[in-house]
Amino acid sequence: MHNTLVARTLLLHDRAVDFPVLDMDEEGRLTAIGTDPKALAHESTVLGSGLFDVHMHGATGIDVMTADDGQMRAMRRFLARHGVAYFLPTTVTAPVDFTLQALERMARSIAEARDRDRPAGEAAPLGIHIEGPFLSHSKRGMHPSQDLQPPSLELFDRLQAAAGGMIRMMTIAPEADAGPYAASEYERVSAVELIRHATAQGVACSVGHSNASSQETLTAIEAGAVSATHTFNAMRPLNHRDPGILGVVLDDDRLFADLICDGVHVAAEAVRLWWKCKGPNRAILITDALPGAGMGDGKFMVGDEWVTADHGRALVTRDLEQGIETLAGSVLMLNQAVRKFMECTSACVEQGVRLASHNPAAMLRGNATHLAPGDFVNLTRWDQSGRLLATYLRGREIPAAS
Repeated sequence: MHNTLVARTLLLHDRAVDFPVLDMDEEGRLTAIGTDPKALAHESTVLGSGLFDVHMHGATGIDVMTADDGQMRAMRRFLARHGVAYFLPTTVTAPVDFTLQALERMARSIAEARDRDRPAGEAAPLGIHIEGPFLSHSKRGMHPSQDLQPPSLELFDRLQAAAGGMIRMMTIAPEADAGPYAASEYERVSAVELIRHATAQGVACSVGHSNASSQETLTAIEAGAVSATHTFNAMRPLNHRDPGILGVVLDDDRLFADLICDGVHVAAEAVRLWWKCKGPNRAILITDALPGAGMGDGKFMVGDEWVTADHGRALVTRDLEQGIETLAGSVLMLNQAVRKFMECTSACVEQGVRLASHNPAAMLRGNATHLAPGDFVNLTRWDQSGRLLATYLRGREIPAAS
């Protein structure tokens, strides 16, 4: 392990440091940050925080809802090679009993990662993101309609209990009636009540998979919603007389808004519009990665559904066989999203890295990406074109995946 790291620029959560010199102890903890402009005059790389993917369902053939501890460790090592230091394993809508079992398994895996002396080469799961079952039937995408549930405090509390209190983010459709739903044994409440309830527990509520009106979205924000899930996708389209959820997401500075920047889910013009509207402090890059991420073209399973990956597009196989192209998440890695964002917007690497690290941490009201003396050095190194060169976890260098 190097005891010193240098670069042209170090991007911290609140400032940038030119010509940084980072000193570390043998455990990989930061001891000091200095500068040396004269010695580093020809240095060109950028050190940024380790990336934080708050929306990912799996990678390299591993589904977070079915993975055992060994598979989760393998996936965490894979993520580290793509710049990810932190992530939220994310559920998809499924039968309630299956989801409860999956949450228990995910919680055990997170606890195992925390309790043992985690090797430096693994990304850290910092909680769970539940995408469903409280979604809109009309904007469900690949989420199975038979498993969608009406908002329920009772059901949410069961999910949180199964997760050992580790649910940190929830995607929810905020409209008054997002049904039809499956028959449910749980007492129904409004989406706004559920947002208020989850927010009080420290869960970041994100509006998405939704056909909500502008007013319904604004009411959700007043109740505590802080973000929007995969902006543009699975949302009512923008209309100039009835802007709906998308109009509020782009216009309201109270909301963070995340986006899948893979060149498939959102056109470059829309990426630029999102960037102009949300800016450097409210825009977030995610992957929505499926188990097929990192595996190339072919078929793979997500829950009970076959998905076909073809040249960067992940499509529901059943629909594809009928000539219908239904996007089912992505096969994107977060370092690729940073570079694609830069290509679409002409933004600099420092801006791209912030959208995939500090902003998601801020949305969750956490400080995982902060770096101060005494903290483990969890960083990424980039060239000016946005190519990931290496990840440093606990100060140890992990070469980037080719």
